[in-house]
Amino acid sequence: MCAAALEEYCGSVFWNASYLQREAPDLPICVEQTVLVWIPLGFLWICAPWQLGSLCRRTQVNTKHLSKLYICKQLVVCLLFLTAIAALALTLGEDFGPNSSTEKNAVVYYTNPVLFAVTWILVLLCQEGLRRREGAVDSATLFLFWLLLVLCDIFPFQTLLREALRVGKVSDVPRFSLFYISTGLEVIALILSAFADIPPEARESVKKNPEAGAAFLNRITFNWIHSMVVKGYKQPLVQEDMWELNQEESTSHISQRFQYHMQNELGAAQVRFQKQTKKKPVHRGGEASQSGLTSGLGKGVSQDALMMEDKGKAEKKKKKDKKKKEEEEENYPNSWLVTTIYKTFKRVLIESAFFKLLQDLLAFVSPQLLKLMISFTQDKSRYTWEGYLYAVLLLAVAILQSLFLQQYFQRCFVLGMKVRTAIMAAVYRKALVVSNDTRKESTVGETVNLMSADAQRFNDVINFIHLLWSCPLQIIISIVFLWMELGPSVLAGLLVMVLMVPINGLLANRARKLQISNMKFKDKRLKIMNEMLNGIKILKLFAWEPSFKTQVEDIREQELTVMKKFAYLTSISTFIFSCAPAVVSLATFAVFVSVSSDNILTAEKAFTSISLFNILRFPLAMLPMLIAAIVQTAVSKKRLEKFLGGQDLDGDIVRHDPSFNSAVTVSDGSFAWEKDADPLLKDVSLDIKPGRLVAIVGAVGSGKSSLMSALLGEMHSTKGFVNIRGSLAFVPQQAWIQNATLRDNILFGSPHEEKRFKEVIQACALGPDLKLLAAGDLTEIGEKGINLSGGQKQRVSLARAAYSQADVYLLDDPLSAVDSHVGKHLFDKVIGPNGILKNKTRILVTHGVSFLPYVDEVVVLVDGKVSEVGSYKSLRASKGAFSEFLDTYAKEQRNRTKSETDDSQDTEDLELTPDGEDTQPDSFLEDSVSFTLKRENSIRRSQRSSFRVRKNSNLKKNEDVAETKTGQRLIEKEAMETGQVKFSVYLQYLRALGWGYSFWIFLVYFIQNIAFIGQNLWLSDWTGDGEEYANQTYPASKRDTRVGVFGVLGVAQGIFVFLGTLILANASVSASRILHSRLLNNILRVPMLFFDTTPSGRVVNRFAKDIFTIDEAIPQSFRSWLLCLLGVLGTLFVICLATPFFTIIIIPLAVIYFFVQRFYVATSRQLRRLDSVSRSPIYSHFGETVSGLSVIRAYKHQDRFLNHNEKTIDENLKSVYPWIVSNRWLAIRLEFLGNLVVFFSALFAVMSRDSIDSGLVGLSISYALNVTQTLNWLVRMSSELETNIVAVERVSEYTELENEAKWITNSRPPEKWPEAGRLQFINYKVRYRPGLDLVLQGISCDIASTEKIGIVGRTGAGKSSLTNCLFRIIEAAEGQILIDNVDIATIGLHDLRNSLTIIPQDPVLFSGSLRMNLDPFDTFSDEDLWRVLELSHLKDYVTGLQEGLMHEVSEGGENLSVGQRQLLCLARALLRKSRILILDEATAAVDLETDDLIQNTIRKEFSHCTVLTIAHRLHSIMDSSRVMVLDAGKIVEFDSPSNLLEKRGHFYAMAKDAGISQDDDSRL
Repeated sequence: MCAAALEEYCGSVFWNASYLQREAPDLPICVEQTVLVWIPLGFLWICAPWQLGSLCRRTQVNTKHLSKLYICKQLVVCLLFLTAIAALALTLGEDFGPNSSTEKNAVVYYTNPVLFAVTWILVLLCQEGLRRREGAVDSATLFLFWLLLVLCDIFPFQTLLREALRVGKVSDVPRFSLFYISTGLEVIALILSAFADIPPEARESVKKNPEAGAAFLNRITFNWIHSMVVKGYKQPLVQEDMWELNQEESTSHISQRFQYHMQNELGAAQVRFQKQTKKKPVHRGGEASQSGLTSGLGKGVSQDALMMEDKGKAEKKKKKDKKKKEEEEENYPNSWLVTTIYKTFKRVLIESAFFKLLQDLLAFVSPQLLKLMISFTQDKSRYTWEGYLYAVLLLAVAILQSLFLQQYFQRCFVLGMKVRTAIMAAVYRKALVVSNDTRKESTVGETVNLMSADAQRFNDVINFIHLLWSCPLQIIISIVFLWMELGPSVLAGLLVMVLMVPINGLLANRARKLQISNMKFKDKRLKIMNEMLNGIKILKLFAWEPSFKTQVEDIREQELTVMKKFAYLTSISTFIFSCAPAVVSLATFAVFVSVSSDNILTAEKAFTSISLFNILRFPLAMLPMLIAAIVQTAVSKKRLEKFLGGQDLDGDIVRHDPSFNSAVTVSDGSFAWEKDADPLLKDVSLDIKPGRLVAIVGAVGSGKSSLMSALLGEMHSTKGFVNIRGSLAFVPQQAWIQNATLRDNILFGSPHEEKRFKEVIQACALGPDLKLLAAGDLTEIGEKGINLSGGQKQRVSLARAAYSQADVYLLDDPLSAVDSHVGKHLFDKVIGPNGILKNKTRILVTHGVSFLPYVDEVVVLVDGKVSEVGSYKSLRASKGAFSEFLDTYAKEQRNRTKSETDDSQDTEDLELTPDGEDTQPDSFLEDSVSFTLKRENSIRRSQRSSFRVRKNSNLKKNEDVAETKTGQRLIEKEAMETGQVKFSVYLQYLRALGWGYSFWIFLVYFIQNIAFIGQNLWLSDWTGDGEEYANQTYPASKRDTRVGVFGVLGVAQGIFVFLGTLILANASVSASRILHSRLLNNILRVPMLFFDTTPSGRVVNRFAKDIFTIDEAIPQSFRSWLLCLLGVLGTLFVICLATPFFTIIIIPLAVIYFFVQRFYVATSRQLRRLDSVSRSPIYSHFGETVSGLSVIRAYKHQDRFLNHNEKTIDENLKSVYPWIVSNRWLAIRLEFLGNLVVFFSALFAVMSRDSIDSGLVGLSISYALNVTQTLNWLVRMSSELETNIVAVERVSEYTELENEAKWITNSRPPEKWPEAGRLQFINYKVRYRPGLDLVLQGISCDIASTEKIGIVGRTGAGKSSLTNCLFRIIEAAEGQILIDNVDIATIGLHDLRNSLTIIPQDPVLFSGSLRMNLDPFDTFSDEDLWRVLELSHLKDYVTGLQEGLMHEVSEGGENLSVGQRQLLCLARALLRKSRILILDEATAAVDLETDDLIQNTIRKEFSHCTVLTIAHRLHSIMDSSRVMVLDAGKIVEFDSPSNLLEKRGHFYAMAKDAGISQDDDSRL
């Protein structure tokens, strides 16, 4: 019916099957004139309304500018419009012209030109609309319209040509020419529409962000990122190369939308929550009183108090948890986060779901096409064009599938990124307003975790969220298609697949347990490593390295055993996973053929089902993983909902009403830390007039800091109110310093005014400090102010307040952290009646009684109540609480000042702080280096080297030191690997695996691959039986052989994979062992200098992250890479086998592939690095904000910090976003390559179909269909392997460091050496590093046996260097040291170090038993140990311990007092009984009592030894036989103490400084 109407409409036959049933098919002209015209036009007409929308609206876009491209586009369309008019005129002329025939033209010749003319006008309008649309550079609709048009034109194009060629002349010349002209114009229009038309005002922004100027074609192929990829290939990318973000991806935009939806959802949830709570009463009384108790600490919001409370709470909480668990589950507004995320991002979610659906459906088209293809090759009578059609269709489907898939991935990954950003921003925003109750529930660490770990979890899950519906969908569709192929026998294969799931689950569970125990060993090993590196000096001095080495290696062995188990488990699961496809197809085919003898396996059936099974593998593997991930995310969701739904700080506790006439008013206020707790401050009334200085005093815990917090509005007010006129500035008790420059810390967001800044700096006594900082006020301060001393931090904090020009100043005891004379200066110049703040209102909490006479008013707090208010004099007279307070404090002050005055006259505490180059304070200035190295404290311990500087003599000199910024750095910057990894590194790893192992791994995997190919070849042979036994019964024996061999080959694959994985597991464990022990051996033999110039974190990192990578990541990625590589090679081999033509194509494809991969790997690797580098500032800034909350709120700087946070996150997104896109860029290029492989394998199969077996065709195409995924994986794995193998490079870098001298050499000293203990220095010179000055400049002296020598000299005179030389920690530049006439440079280090004893300056202990700390090699009996403990006065203490000698010492000996540690070091020395003792005097806080004990023991026990004492206090060496005075590396005096005092030289001057005179000496 319909066809008849159409035939009348175009005046020719609409459809006739004979058109296609011939060698050269064609479409009827009527179809070409109707359907092929209507498709593109219909598409445009449907989409036009959206395009034309912008014409109706008034726009702000610059419409005057017409680009050349726009003019060309419009011109082409105008010409097309003319062709349409010409066609219409032609028809009219033929029908109604002077020589018109009686036969009129068909209707179609009128309608089509009209349709086209209208369409061209529409296109003109669309292009104009596009130009007016803001931010649009091209139109996808128009591009697709032109593309459809050109594709539909192909058919009439060839019809007309073939007709003309057949007849030999053109029958209708005008129409013929018009058609070809318009087709040409359409092609031009298509090409033009592929380019972006960028308006001039957008040029700049497009430079910064090329995506904004990318045309449709560029967008779908991700071509716009090409320039970055190329740049990354040429040179390593840096943060400055990153592009600007789009508006939609920027943090502020995402955060705003998320916040908007979150308020609505959270509001609804809170309403629901309140309804619920009304239903069931919750008993909260008991809890409230308890929390009231805990917060009785009353320490303000200081972080310590919070931490302490947390500990207390944790204990109680454990007990209460059981009961409360059920209630607590729901006691916060819940289940609103997911809906918020959905509402914020629903558009992207729906778009990506749409693409995923299309892709899933297309995935099932390929197997059907494959089926048609195989039946085509079997049936030789069919026309060749069918085969070509299928090949082209395969290509088209594959390309569409690739495009949809990449669009879906792009959207999902960007969505994941956005969700992470939204959560991070929300957590940050919440942290700024969170109330103290909510804040107490989680520590800073936990809150940072919400931002890092939980947000990341959401990110990871959202990347794959659509698989929740897509996986089941794919499974159902696959089963339906398989059922159509093989009937019910599919169930057998399916059953096998379903059985795999629980087995995998069990294995995963077991693996998780192993992982946990592995982590324990790792932590243990790293703890010891950390201690060894921190105490490396002691290990070297006592020659204890071997003992600790064995400890580490024992733990490492346990770790490797667990790793081996884990690897075996992995290989079992790999075995199962790799057997799966074989077993599944075996089960299915075996059941299929044995069910009935009619079932014959044909090529169609076999290969279609194999490609369907391949599709099935993915969802089945993904579902369990996805579910596990979702379960984890559910936990994160709860934590986030609890935090984000917590209570905010009440904003209106503190009013700012300007009508009050006093600056600060508190009327009858009671304040508590928590909502339901008892108030800490009761009935407080204050009235402070503007411009007064008020001191708040009271005993510890009387609520002074809490009053400050109440004024800041940080506490809940139970009654009364607070009013403050004007703005606030706040100086907390513990200074809060940001990781920024010193200037930024003081300005704190205010504009910089030089004069005011200078004034504040001088007033806060920061002038001298700035001179010592390398870059002055632009010096970067490390995290938590790590490179400032406590006093400096406090002064910076005060300077920040002074600079801020607020109206009211709250100063919470700022003077306690500074020395008394500095405190006096600060009071005079800043706070006091003559300071720079003299006209402001100041409220000062203080313990310094000396300042009270100068304040206007004193407020006395007792137990949270105001007991007295008045001036100093009146309160003094009233003899109330205040005078009691004064009496207690005055006593303390008196004692303190007495001891301080003699000290502070001639020294001023100036800290010389190096400027940290990163946040780590690693980089010292060259000259201060030698300066510090000479002072024994190794630099890593004194991360801050503070020098006490004589006011008159040395100060000038030091300033010069700080100004010479040049000179070598002490700490070299860590080399960051860039560029390609050298091949030698791979060889190094293979060598560590062992060549034998490596060979077997390759061989076994290779055989496995052969088995895989063999199995499929066997299958294709088997399918040939179908034709052989077409009309007779299939012999059972033959059937059994077929199934049997197929099964054997399948299982063989699994077994070989299993073997390969086992061998690889063993090999990689042994490689790990070798690399680790090499690293450990070498690190222990590296000279001390290395540890002084390398931060220990860097070394630990080698043992932690790099060894972890070698243990776990490298074997994994190596195996995957090998399997992928062999898989790809196997595929190519099979295709070449089936269609030998294919070899021609391989070469160009391989070349393209190689280049794409190289480009990608270089860029991707660098983007990854940038991502991790830019991620840490987000977390550190957040941690900083949380710890400085009260300051930020007091200054009202929340918005500034919010903006800063958004900027920091944006910096990170700038490298995350290109990374996501670069992955898509790679994937789409590789998929196109894969699609070409499919196309060519199909094409060549058609071309050589006469010589080829249908089974092989099926085989080669089903292989090719699988190749895209494998190619993708191969690149991923290569880049992963390359990223990971860097670890081997980094580890081997440390195994090749230069070693110190041998531990034991061939020339060993005599057994009991040194017997006499005689020491000779002969012209001994030494320097710390080649190229530095000498530290000891030619020392010669002779020390007789059993002499007691004292060594003195100022800092840097070379005292400690002397001991370092005796132990050969540093080697001689020239000269020698003889001990009992043996030159110490000729014997092994351990022989030397074992025969000397030292009691070091700072007592280092290691975690382990007491016994291990005294005698790590277990060489002494318990009696010996108890004897030395008795001598060192520790026996009573140790006997009192439960475990006695086995008492565990905590890390760094923290559970012993400093005195006890020092005594333990003495016990170590007593055990060794050597004839030479070096006593590097303990400057550490050893009380005088301990010092006495040590001195007495040494006099008694070491009377027969030669003792060298390096003295810092002269008293201890006044009884020595001789004293050596060193100055600048030379001996200036060397004689008995009494003689030296008479000489009135250096020693006399030092003695006088120390208050020792002749009579003291004679008294000794």
